[in-house]
Amino acid sequence: MQKLLFDLRFVTRQLAKSPGFTITAILMLAFGIGATTAIFSIVEAVLLRPLPFPDSERVMVLSDRLAGVNVGGSNEVGVTVPDIRAYTRETHGFTALGGYQGAAYELSGIGEPAQVNASRLTAGVFSALAVNPQLGRVFTADEDEHHQQVAVLSYATWVNRFHRDAKILGTKILLDRKPYLVIGVMPRNFEFPLVAGQLNRSELWVPMSFTEPELTPASAANWSYQMVGRLKPGLTAKQAESDAETVAQEIMRNYPAMMVNLHISAMVRPLQEDTTEQTKPLLKTLFLAVAVVLLIACANLAGLMLVRAIRRQREVAVRLALGARASALLRQAILESLLLSLSGGVLGLTMAAVALRVGKSVLPESLPRISEIGLNWNVVGFALALGVVTGLVCGLAPAFAALRTNVNAHLKEGGRSGSEGGGHARLRSTLVVTEIAIALVLLTASCLLLSSFEKMRSVDLGFRPEHVTTASYSLPQKQYEKQSQVDTFNRELLRQLNQLPGVTTTALTSLLPAGGNNNNQTFVVEGYVPPKGADMNLATVSQVMGNFFPAMGISLIRGRFFTESDRHGTQLALIVNHKLAEHYWPGQDPIGKRLRIGTQEMQTPWLTVVGEVADVKLTSPDDPSKEQYYIPVDQAEDDAGSLASPATDLNGNGGFIVLRSSLPAEQMENALRSSVRSIDPQLPLTQVQTMEQAVSQSEAPRRFNTILIGSFAFAAVLLAVLGIYSVISFTVASRVQEMAIRMALGSQRAAIVRLVLRSGTKLAVIGCVLGLGGAAAASQLMRSLLFDMSPFDPFALSAAAIAVLLLAVAASGLPALRAASIDPIRALRGE
Repeated sequence: MQKLLFDLRFVTRQLAKSPGFTITAILMLAFGIGATTAIFSIVEAVLLRPLPFPDSERVMVLSDRLAGVNVGGSNEVGVTVPDIRAYTRETHGFTALGGYQGAAYELSGIGEPAQVNASRLTAGVFSALAVNPQLGRVFTADEDEHHQQVAVLSYATWVNRFHRDAKILGTKILLDRKPYLVIGVMPRNFEFPLVAGQLNRSELWVPMSFTEPELTPASAANWSYQMVGRLKPGLTAKQAESDAETVAQEIMRNYPAMMVNLHISAMVRPLQEDTTEQTKPLLKTLFLAVAVVLLIACANLAGLMLVRAIRRQREVAVRLALGARASALLRQAILESLLLSLSGGVLGLTMAAVALRVGKSVLPESLPRISEIGLNWNVVGFALALGVVTGLVCGLAPAFAALRTNVNAHLKEGGRSGSEGGGHARLRSTLVVTEIAIALVLLTASCLLLSSFEKMRSVDLGFRPEHVTTASYSLPQKQYEKQSQVDTFNRELLRQLNQLPGVTTTALTSLLPAGGNNNNQTFVVEGYVPPKGADMNLATVSQVMGNFFPAMGISLIRGRFFTESDRHGTQLALIVNHKLAEHYWPGQDPIGKRLRIGTQEMQTPWLTVVGEVADVKLTSPDDPSKEQYYIPVDQAEDDAGSLASPATDLNGNGGFIVLRSSLPAEQMENALRSSVRSIDPQLPLTQVQTMEQAVSQSEAPRRFNTILIGSFAFAAVLLAVLGIYSVISFTVASRVQEMAIRMALGSQRAAIVRLVLRSGTKLAVIGCVLGLGGAAAASQLMRSLLFDMSPFDPFALSAAAIAVLLLAVAASGLPALRAASIDPIRALRGE
């Protein structure tokens, strides 16, 4: 222990004597370890950390696969109301099982009315998750069955909206202007469903309490619900899936006549897998990118320490000659590296904490569990372990360099002159070549992502977002329980909006382009015979009211837009997009063609195509366009035919307001709010924004990828340039006598510059060749993150390689000029 303390004091004094080296090394490592720790904290929270439920590996998702329907991913379509009831009663693989569905409510009775995200649950969900409330209790199956209006609040809602009211239990709140009794508050870290992003988390939970329309035969074809369950001890997901498949067969036997040709199969998989499936490629790429930056930082530190060891060879030789043991020198060299790396690790941990606090708000909405991202003991342990490993790895090269010191050679007269050993030179050159190669891989990835992002930005959206203001609304059923009341509100809203100064046209829609929302509706096309084995006909449906297409700037290809004559009791009309028209009537005029919603067995009326419009991007610009058709809100009930329930169905009771004006869109937001308040003072609006903001949000995940990878690439290239500069500078410093002799013998200063530049360029060329090979090896990982371009894009590859070469030459330029400015007489006299 005494030896260790002595070595520690000695190493500390040595580092204090070289503050420039010490500060540079610590900052370099702090950046590498800090960036790696920040990204690891995201990976750990989203991918590696168990879900915040007891024995979370037993929490499973149960869903249907519907044959003949291709919805991407694992081809899950959710579950239906009959599924929830049957699976809950008849499966035997779960200790608890329940269904749920996202919902939105108008929360009032406490301050300003607000639209809040919520979830409807059957009682089995809370039992499956096995999380006890912080206050009160959760609702029971009896309360669910008997339509008791009770609510459980999230911790954040209790804090932010109810100011931690200790007497919240038993308080009544208004949801859609109906009184609900607050019976519980969940713990701080409870979140369910585990949806992506920070904006869509549920603020409260209410009983599912299936409504009358949900219990009609038509509900058997509505797969908009989800199920979650807890496996019985000792059972596997496959065993539970086999058990659920038996129930699925029974469900199909009870299908109404209109669904006899539909076939489902049960699917059971871990909730953790279901939650993280979409984010794995991005997080793996980010972690690889930041690991590359750390690797370059380590290579730089190893190079700096090697240079330091070479410069201290005479000192080491003296110590060895005086009897110092090689093991003591080895221990001190590694201890010095460990001290630097641990200092860098602690500083990097601080930098990571600051970065996460600032950066969580800009994380893409495609990431789930964002609220859980932060520094915990796992992340702290990772950072410190990273510091120790980095210190050991970076200390090996200088440590062995110290052991290989030739005592006699360095104690001879003039032993301090001349060039460094060939082995040391090769090792440092190898480190720099590695840095350049790795930096080129990252820079290539950055160029590819940047080009991909620019291509996405140039995609034709199918609509014109400029000068368009939008907002979301939902009419509470208590005040708008009849279709006539909904229609009166909508017509008055459109009338008032059209009278606003600067407004050119307005509309209401159930689906907003670029909003990330869509739906899948089956339909039958008159006279169309599908190929053998073809999937069901699926399209995204939008209900519209007002002048929707002019308001959104969607161009008409042929036919006409909807008019006021397209109303209840008249010929049923629809407008199709170009993709749907080309699929079912290729090379033909679709005007006058007919289709109907549902399947062949369902008794629904024919709808006549009156117009064809351009395809629009419903999600992000890089997603493919989907087949889509539009129907007037006034005809929605007639379109449903036998599937409709006129006594309970409401159409147009929520969706999006679209307002196009000649004024800047931001200036219309207050006028839009005022118009709504003049009709219904309590009705809250959400997502009040310009259409350009909506498009920008849809581009956010790809923008985030591009900026982050680009930042890492910039850091990697900067570190690589510093590495090549340090190598060339030290090489020049160690070859001063050689340069002086060359100049004394008549060599021109330009030749000296070329000699030094040639050394740097040689390293850069070798690094670029290896880097291009590495970029090719990483192509498969990049492919999933690119849009409309190959990972072998020649422009991106060549641009990255040329940039690295030019920067390497520039990094060699200063040492080259310094070498050319040597005074031969003074240099030789000094030697």
